[in-house]
Amino acid sequence: MNESLYKYMRVGLVHFMAFPATIKGEGPVLETIRKIAVDDYFSAIEITTIKDPETRLAVKKMLETSHMTVAYGAQPRLLTTGMNINSLVEEERQKALDNLKQGIDEAYEIGAASFAFLSGNYEESRKEEAFQALLKSTNEICAYAKSKGDMKIALEVFDYDVDKRSLIGPADLALRYAKEIRKAHDHFGLMVDLSHIPLIHETIEESILPVKDYIVHAHIGNCVVKSPDMAAYGDVHPRFGFPNGENDVDEVVDYLKVLLDIGFLNTQTPPVVSFEIKPFGDEDADVVIANAKRVLNLAWARV
Repeated sequence: MNESLYKYMRVGLVHFMAFPATIKGEGPVLETIRKIAVDDYFSAIEITTIKDPETRLAVKKMLETSHMTVAYGAQPRLLTTGMNINSLVEEERQKALDNLKQGIDEAYEIGAASFAFLSGNYEESRKEEAFQALLKSTNEICAYAKSKGDMKIALEVFDYDVDKRSLIGPADLALRYAKEIRKAHDHFGLMVDLSHIPLIHETIEESILPVKDYIVHAHIGNCVVKSPDMAAYGDVHPRFGFPNGENDVDEVVDYLKVLLDIGFLNTQTPPVVSFEIKPFGDEDADVVIANAKRVLNLAWARV
C-alpha cells in the first residue's frame, strides 16, 4: 500500500499488556502511559483501571493533551478477579456486572471513547444457558453506558477451549450474539484480535468474514498454540518472531487485507487498530513495542 496507514486506521497500543506491571491499576502507570503519549507513531491508547484517583486525574490530563483516542479495556477487571458475567449463579453474575459498571464510570471519568470487556466461561453442556445470561448482562452494560453518554461498547472475541475459555468464542456464536445485542444497542460491536484467531482454531477469513458487519475494533498480536510444552503457550501475546509463534509479517499482511476488503479499514472513519503485545520473561517492553511497529510497517508496505 503506497498510501499512509494513518489514512486507514488509528494505530494504538494496549498499555496494560505492553507494561504488564500496570494491569491491576497500580505500578508505573503514569510514566509508562507517558512513553506512549510522546510516541507519535500511536494515535490511540488502550488503558484499564487506575486505582489511585490522583494518578487517574494526571493520566486524564496527559491524554487530553496528547490528541490520542482513548479506549478503556475492562478485560483485566474480570480476568484478574475471576469474575464471570455469564455466570449461572445470579449473585456472581451481578457481582461481575457491578464491576463492569464501575469500569464504565471510570472510563467516562478518564475521557474514553470506548469500553471493552469479554465473556465468561465456555462450558459446552450449559452453553445455551450461559449465552442467555451473557445477553442479559450485555444488554444491562449497554444500557448503563448509554444512560451516561455516547461511549461505544465492544466485546472482545477470545478462545473457548485453550486459555481464557470464553463463551465468545467461535465465529458462529459471536455472530449470533452480536446480532442479538445490536437489535437494541447500535453503539455495540465486536473486537477481533489476530492473536486469538489461531487459538479459536479458525483461519483469518473464518473468524472475520461472518462477523464483518459487527467489527468495531481490532487488535494485532501473536500467540503460541502448537503445544502446551512450548514457551508462551496460550493467550500470552508474545512479540512477533517469537519461537513457534503463529503470527508474523505474513499473517499481519493477510489480516490487514481482509480488514481492508470488508471495509473495516477505511479513509472516512479510520478505526482503532491496536497492538496487543507483551514482553516475555526479561524482554524489554520498549524493544517489544519497536518490534511491533516494524512488523506493521513491513506488512502495510505489502498490503
